Amino acid sequence: MSNSTAALPRNSVSTHILDTSIGRPAEAVAVQLSARSGSDADWQALGGSATDADGRCKDLPALPEGTTHVRLDFAVEPYFEKKQADAQQDAPANRDSGAGAVFFPEVAITFAVVPGEHYHVPLLLNPFGYSVYRGS
Repeated sequence: MSNSTAALPRNSVSTHILDTSIGRPAEAVAVQLSARSGSDADWQALGGSATDADGRCKDLPALPEGTTHVRLDFAVEPYFEKKQADAQQDAPANRDSGAGAVFFPEVAITFAVVPGEHYHVPLLLNPFGYSVYRGS
C-alpha cells in the first residue's frame, strides 16, 4: 500500500503577543489551549505554555482530530501587574483607575478551524484594550 494517500496533517496553533503600549513583545504570559468538536461539545483543555522573550508561544499542543473550535486563554493580569510593579520602582504610578487595577485580567479568543491548516493568532495588547486577527 502506498503512503501517498496519507491523511491531512493535524491542525496546529501558534500565537504571539505585542504590548502596543510600549511597542514590545509581552514576555511570560501564560496561554492555555482548549478545543471542542462541535458547537455543543464540551471544551477539552489540551495544555498550555507561556510567551518567550519575543512574545511568541510556538509550542502549544496539536489539536485532536475532529476539532472544530479552538479557544486560547491569555492570563494577562500577572503580566500587567509585573509591568506596573517594575514601573513603580522608577516612579510612583499615577492612574485614575487605582493602583494595581487591570481592566482585562484575561483574554479568551475562540475561533473555528478546518482540518489540515495552521492557525497563527496574534494578540495586540494594551492595558485598556486588545485586538486579535488571523496571522500567517
